[in-house]
Amino acid sequence: MLSYLHGFHAGNFADLHKHHLLVCLLQALNRKAKPWSYLETHSGKAFYALDSEQSAKTAEFQQGIARLWTATDLPESVALYLDQVKAVNTDAVLSHYPGSPALAAGMAREGDQLHLMELHPGEARQLKQAFATHPGVGVHHRDGYEGVLSLLPPKPNRGLVLIDPSYEVKSEYDQVAEFLPKALKRWPNGCFAIWYPLLPSRRWKMMLESIRRTGIQNMLCSELTIGAEAEQGMYGSGMLIVNPPWQLDQTLQQAEPWLVDVLRQRDGATCQLTWLAPPPADS
Repeated sequence: MLSYLHGFHAGNFADLHKHHLLVCLLQALNRKAKPWSYLETHSGKAFYALDSEQSAKTAEFQQGIARLWTATDLPESVALYLDQVKAVNTDAVLSHYPGSPALAAGMAREGDQLHLMELHPGEARQLKQAFATHPGVGVHHRDGYEGVLSLLPPKPNRGLVLIDPSYEVKSEYDQVAEFLPKALKRWPNGCFAIWYPLLPSRRWKMMLESIRRTGIQNMLCSELTIGAEAEQGMYGSGMLIVNPPWQLDQTLQQAEPWLVDVLRQRDGATCQLTWLAPPPADS
């Protein structure tokens, strides 16, 4: 949706849930020397100033990354994620937040390739400026679903696709459910990470059920809430991981209860890790 700007929400609790998991996936890719490809459907502008007018209007980061910034005794995977955030705050003061393209670029090595889709003209322009001199990063001002599909299978032929629309247009739940089997058909060995908001309408449940009915195997679902379901507004964040790396579930089991304690805003905050579809028996 072209009216959506992530600057109002950068660094909020949902970003922490999504981006911690993203860093876990990138770290898993980096365990092997072989290069990887990273593709994203809705990239935003990569870097967000937390003192900007957009950020100040909502101050959502205060209940997100600002809490983590001063936390101690972090789980190993959370500490790795926070290191990536600290890397764009060189004065040791929390003033900027890296979006998913910046996190991926920060963890990329020589030979790794990034393909970033962004349809919003202003966001795409800033995204191109951010990576104008960065080798291995391609920025595409185009529809994210169409753009990613056109590049599958990518070279290098191992890696990750992040699918994280705003869902302000309700049809995006259906778009995601329709996109995934098409993408997997072109890149069956790729890892796909789908973010979705937990809202009172519960549209995400219908999306997950549609995906489950396709018969796709090996799908891990991570959900985190900041409190009991509210009458309105986002109360939680979800990530569906298709073809997750080995032992990702164990990493999340160690880290996400800790994250819930840090991000909790009211009673009823939880985290849940379930297999929407188990891995094949011979995997």
